[in-house]
Amino acid sequence: MTRFDQSVLTPDPATRTPILAVLDAALDAVDPFAAVQNLLQRQGETLTVADPSARAPALTYNLRRYRRIFVVAVGKAAAPMSSAVESLLHDRISSGLAVTKYDHAQPADPSSATPSHIRIVEAGHPIPDESGALAGKEMLALVEQADADDLVIALLSGGGSALLVAPAGETTDNTGHTHPALTLSDLQAMTDALLACGATINEMNCLRKHTSAVKGGQLARSAAPATLLTLALSDVIGSPLDVIASGPTVPDVSTWADAWALVEKYGLTTALPAAIRNRLQAGLAGHIPDTPKPGDPVFADSNTLVVADNRTAANAALAKATELGYNTMLLSTYVEGEAAEVAKVLVGLGREVQDSGLPAPAPACLILGGETTVSLGDNPGQGGRNQELALAAALALQNLPGLTIVSLATDGTDGPTDSAGGISDSGTVARGKDAGLSAADHLRRHDAYPYLRAAADLLLTGPTQTNVNDLLFVFAQEI
Repeated sequence: MTRFDQSVLTPDPATRTPILAVLDAALDAVDPFAAVQNLLQRQGETLTVADPSARAPALTYNLRRYRRIFVVAVGKAAAPMSSAVESLLHDRISSGLAVTKYDHAQPADPSSATPSHIRIVEAGHPIPDESGALAGKEMLALVEQADADDLVIALLSGGGSALLVAPAGETTDNTGHTHPALTLSDLQAMTDALLACGATINEMNCLRKHTSAVKGGQLARSAAPATLLTLALSDVIGSPLDVIASGPTVPDVSTWADAWALVEKYGLTTALPAAIRNRLQAGLAGHIPDTPKPGDPVFADSNTLVVADNRTAANAALAKATELGYNTMLLSTYVEGEAAEVAKVLVGLGREVQDSGLPAPAPACLILGGETTVSLGDNPGQGGRNQELALAAALALQNLPGLTIVSLATDGTDGPTDSAGGISDSGTVARGKDAGLSAADHLRRHDAYPYLRAAADLLLTGPTQTNVNDLLFVFAQEI
């Protein structure tokens, strides 16, 4: 049984039923509860952390060493990841706090019960809110209790950058000038500006780290000298550890100079609150210390492992598509760029399959992963980057039978909507037109959601409680 709303099958059940099976397989492979359980093994008082992909050597922890174990989790997968840890360590957890997005606290899988030793708090995403700010303050206070004979387990997943909020506090720089503490409204205004300008997640997180008291290795600084173990479900291209959830427990390689360069790149000088501009400029001038860097002693007893990522999901999709009879290829998990432009590339790949049998003969399933962006204008409509990509592809797919383009947000929430993305084919534009809508007009206004809904091309799953970037698919049939 598919997790997708059945309305998406209406235009072409024969073609779309196997497509949904491929998407389901991808999401199953990055289930956070299962991913963490696959990584952790406990025998008595020995905890082993073994990466199933063998990308990192196994780690062993003698639980007798630790007086207390604290668990902190942040992100859209915080609840199921916390449940997985509690299922193994319930008798040893002293205290814990998990921060997740609204409507994500209850486990998607009933078999992964809500944890009882780890308190779950819901907060705002993508714009941080007061609940996230209170949780950030509480989490810092929790890990600051930890001593050298304690173990802190941190569970990170996509969305953590917005959900874990701790504005940088009042700072007296090395010239004696005091910079006032940043406020939640300062961070909200910065997030609004970054979302509107089309900044990548890596760029957004660079600025977030330099305006926070918890991001960019600063949670690790608060937890030191405790032993620190971080398990991350990656929602970032290439899985750089310092970018996942803005890297609260790992060294930060970005600098004040990097942060200010982004302000200039996107022309954000006037869009950012004065308090943020002043803090960034003071850091750039060397008056405020930077975030903890590689080699900092706060990371002396710290390890981090990625439990699942975009490639994990893409490989599972590839295996399922092959099983269903498609000629499959995973082309890249590093896709970036404007959603509408990437859409044209995907359609071009599909046409090449039908014309020359390259890079794979039809019936083909080409798989890509990554994260596109949308540069919003004034008064944008309703949608997200995956819906925008699907709508842009629909315009290019007119009069091209046998091609289907899918753009899927693995977290089930594409932009500030309840959609997981979109699926389009040669009939999408005609179906929208029959409903009195113009595809070109909706694309111009970044208003893909109502159009795809009217065309029965909206992917709806509800929160999946995972997040490993986006998956893009080109399905090509023989013509």
